[in-house]
Amino acid sequence: MQEVIANARTIRELLGGAKFEVDYYQREYRWTAKQVAELLDDLSGVFLDDYRPEQEPSAVKEYGHYFLGSVITSSTGARRFIVDGQQRLTTLTLLLMHLYRELEDKDDQAQVSNLIFSREFGENSFNLNVPERAECMHALFNKEQPNVEGKTESISNIVDRFEQIQSHLSLDDETSGEEEPRIDKAALPYFANWLLAKVYLVEIAASDDGDAYTIFETMNDRGLSLTPTEMLKGYLLTNIKDDDSRAQANDIWKRRITALQELGKEEDADAIKAWLRSQHALEIRERSRGAQPKDFDRIGTEFHRWVRDNEAGLGLKASPDYTNFIKADFEFYTKWHQEIRLASQRLTPGMEAVRFNASNNFTLQDMVLLAPIEKTDSETGIRKKIRITAMYLDGLIARRIWNQRNFGYSAMSYAMFRLIRAIRHMSVDDLAEDLEARTLSLEDFSNNRTFGLHERNGPKIHYLLARITDHVGVQAGEPSRYDEYMQRGRSGYEIEHIWSIRERGIHEGEYNSSAEYHYARNRIGGLLLLPKPFNASYGAKPYAEKYPHYFRQNLLAASLNELAYENNPRFKEFVENSGLPFRAHTEFNKADNDARQDLYLKIVEQIWDPENLVRVAEEE
Repeated sequence: MQEVIANARTIRELLGGAKFEVDYYQREYRWTAKQVAELLDDLSGVFLDDYRPEQEPSAVKEYGHYFLGSVITSSTGARRFIVDGQQRLTTLTLLLMHLYRELEDKDDQAQVSNLIFSREFGENSFNLNVPERAECMHALFNKEQPNVEGKTESISNIVDRFEQIQSHLSLDDETSGEEEPRIDKAALPYFANWLLAKVYLVEIAASDDGDAYTIFETMNDRGLSLTPTEMLKGYLLTNIKDDDSRAQANDIWKRRITALQELGKEEDADAIKAWLRSQHALEIRERSRGAQPKDFDRIGTEFHRWVRDNEAGLGLKASPDYTNFIKADFEFYTKWHQEIRLASQRLTPGMEAVRFNASNNFTLQDMVLLAPIEKTDSETGIRKKIRITAMYLDGLIARRIWNQRNFGYSAMSYAMFRLIRAIRHMSVDDLAEDLEARTLSLEDFSNNRTFGLHERNGPKIHYLLARITDHVGVQAGEPSRYDEYMQRGRSGYEIEHIWSIRERGIHEGEYNSSAEYHYARNRIGGLLLLPKPFNASYGAKPYAEKYPHYFRQNLLAASLNELAYENNPRFKEFVENSGLPFRAHTEFNKADNDARQDLYLKIVEQIWDPENLVRVAEEE
């Protein structure tokens, strides 16, 4: 092996003016929403520990550092290749692109853009240079919608993770009055400077591919340390003195861990964290400089040590206690965590809200759903508790989207910890009443009667339209098509403007300005969710030409046409019983746009009616 050089580099030093390529056999970008959320939460949490709004920008020099891990590179002539670390560097590039788009100062933008792309031989190219991703990356950088049709897994994941980053670090609610510190517009330049200068990676640079892969294999194959799950198992089993009890506990542990691991990578650790946080976390770290991690935080990072350090609080005193901890608590809560995770992956009768929350990447929900349940509950009672709690979270998220409030981990972790403490082991009736009261205290949908589409909330609008469209169909007797409506791409759905761009001259005169017209055109009541082929064929046509064809689409779109109210008794019954102001619109003018906005507002109020929580509790 030739010389190997390892250097700690800031993000600015590593990516500044550099060009990295990725070998063809490992080019797919596969980071999931969970991994990106964890990275963003870690970065924002460390930054917010030091950030103070009253400080000068130069104070960032004194902020704490953050170590992001290692990357392995190799060189072939003038070309540098990423052997290990492209998932992390791709995510960092997406984060930098988001910062570039949000920063307002040209100098701040310039220092970020140099880490995203640079000029070489008269051409601009991305510093993480993967040719088949270039078109997508250019579109994201230029605030355009990338084309994902027929593209690779990496392209689809890049678009999804970029939208997640936008949502997670959304600046829409900068005046929301959150209790938790967050990165608002004023903090963004500080965060960008900190990210570039205080976040480090270790670059392990080999002179050729052979040496680089030898290093990679050595780091990953030799001397693998035990995982926190394995260390917790060893600690608990060591304290069980009876051989038969230990063997039984070991069998239970292996069976449950195998079942969890079949759900995905790290699902076993996630289940243990959710269980311990939901049932045992009593404190959370304060957001102040020098504050120490508490139960909630330690369970998230070192649950095996936390259990060892909290034997007394967990009732672990004698051998039978450790046996029971596995045979009763561990088995019970990991089983229900598995049920929740399965419900998050597909619509499950009675647990639909779990799937809805997962669609919004709300990673905090698992621990919250476990909080009210206890081992003495009946299965019916447990399912009711999970359903009621998931419905509350569903309504909370919907209201935050509608009122332009962030619901990422950093914005919600304190609130969810307090909720866990409050609802732990509540009865079904008390839980429903408590969560109904909490819902009534939230900002309601009527607080924002002009809610609509803008450049940063497209995925959220798509989600709300999917829920509204699906609700109307289900209430009219159709099977749920939620998962279908949520699909995008060639065979999926797109947001359709009822007013096409060609109708600008027709309707603009009804408003005081062009800006006011465009604002009205983008309100949610002026939007539909339709199959991409329909949108491609009719989207640019005026309303008069689209109107006859809406009848053959989903009921929400069809309700614009008078034919939807003929020979459709289930839909007519739904309209009559719900009192919703559905009506046909042979034309679509300003008054019609206003009427549809009012209709959509009333539909979301019905979907997320707080009384639904009590109704579930009262079901036989």
